[in-house]
Amino acid sequence: MSQQIVIPVRGAELAGELDLPEEADGLVLFAHGSGSSRLSPRNQFVARALREAGLGTLLFDLLTTAEEEAEIQTRHLRFDIPFLAERLAGATRWALDRTTTKDLRTGYFGASTGAAAALVAAASAGSMVGAVVSRGGRPDLAGDALEKVRAATLLIVGGEDKPVISLNEQAYERLDCERALRIVPGATHLFEEPGKLELVAQMASEWFVEHLAPFRATSQR
Repeated sequence: MSQQIVIPVRGAELAGELDLPEEADGLVLFAHGSGSSRLSPRNQFVARALREAGLGTLLFDLLTTAEEEAEIQTRHLRFDIPFLAERLAGATRWALDRTTTKDLRTGYFGASTGAAAALVAAASAGSMVGAVVSRGGRPDLAGDALEKVRAATLLIVGGEDKPVISLNEQAYERLDCERALRIVPGATHLFEEPGKLELVAQMASEWFVEHLAPFRATSQR
């Protein structure tokens, strides 16, 4: 079931796309980086893989059209992690208020600065966020929120993305939750090489299924 939706958050309305397989085992919200959107081919590719694994997906734009246009000129929002995290938290609250998704545990898939926003949002969401996956992300930008994250966190980095590997290693050491750091050999920042994004999608699917599906099974007993 695919729906084009509008998510009301504080001071804005965000365009989104909600896809729920029958008997979904969880709901994964996507938090993209600057210059990207819900229509990103890479995020759409990963979202399809997650749905094939039985998970629902919610892709949405963290910024309005007007904010995106201003951002191109000023770049004032791309590193405003608290702002982006609040938008993600608002979308999560919206999803958990809906009849079709309120009984699903949520996860976050973040890329670039969106990964930092996902970790900050997860740190304040408690048990309702069960897992976070970062693809080529900047988890280091989550700062002091890293120690507060309780969601199982998977950091995926390209083996050729040298500066980002170091930043992910630093963030990994600060996390105090179930965690894993996986480096994909031969992959650059966007995982554009043949087969690399497929590997990311497989890793993410397995991580989310492992950490979100048990919640549904427990809640139905």
